[in-house]
Amino acid sequence: MISLTDSQKIGMGLTGFGVFFLFFGMMLFFDKALLAIGNILFVAGLSFVIGLERTFRFFFQRHKAKATSFFLGGVFVVLIGWPIVGVVLEIYGFFLLFRGFFPVAVGFIRRIPVLGSLLSLPGIRTVKLVVNSNNIYSASRKY
Repeated sequence: MISLTDSQKIGMGLTGFGVFFLFFGMMLFFDKALLAIGNILFVAGLSFVIGLERTFRFFFQRHKAKATSFFLGGVFVVLIGWPIVGVVLEIYGFFLLFRGFFPVAVGFIRRIPVLGSLLSLPGIRTVKLVVNSNNIYSASRKY
């Protein structure tokens, strides 16, 4: 079992509440206050989980500048009061930031008993993530 420090436990709670508030804010027709609270809790929780220095290094790498600007710009746009535009920018930045993690997550989900059997269905099984020369993931079908 993985042992967590107290600050990592706090970070997991903050991140979980942040995701909850973001989801709840979108369910309530992009409520500005809930989305703003969710964004602040998510970023704060992430910095508690992996540490301030690693968070800074993750977001401010040269090759992730575009993704970071979209994600943090979306957070800023939500905070100033344009929730729909901000959430769209955040989602795009999130996918750019974490695109290297998606194949790992899909591989992990394939090993979970119920979800793995769903991903093994004939129509879904043939879809694979493919990396092209620009490190952009796309869906392809194996015929």
